[in-house]
Amino acid sequence: MTDFRAVTESFSVSPQITAADVAAAATQGFTLIINNRPDGEAAGQPSGAEIGAAAAEAGLAYAYIPVTGRPTAEQAMAVRDAVGGAGGKVLAFCRSGTRSILAWTMAEAADGRRSNDELVRLGAGAGYDVSGALRG
Repeated sequence: MTDFRAVTESFSVSPQITAADVAAAATQGFTLIINNRPDGEAAGQPSGAEIGAAAAEAGLAYAYIPVTGRPTAEQAMAVRDAVGGAGGKVLAFCRSGTRSILAWTMAEAADGRRSNDELVRLGAGAGYDVSGALRG
């Protein structure tokens, strides 16, 4: 079940995805999948290796940047670097999509690319409250 939530034209987030969702992402023009969910977080979740293999089979790049709790500055910068090198649309996921959008938001704020108001608006448009990530 795909639940890709567009944040911008080139960045989307999603709750946990499956190999079938990776194939759907490829047909929708995504070029990179970022996995922000640590392996073994819940029973039955696909492993990072499974999602990575599905991404490779679909011709997509794959980055594994696991986040537990609130993303760190280093994790946010890793997401920023992956997005910056993607050369196309990016889909980031975790259990609910929250850690993925928070890491992206933190990076965007740190780089001064967007105002806090714009980041809150973009997050809300995708169904997330990112204001906590902007408080430092």
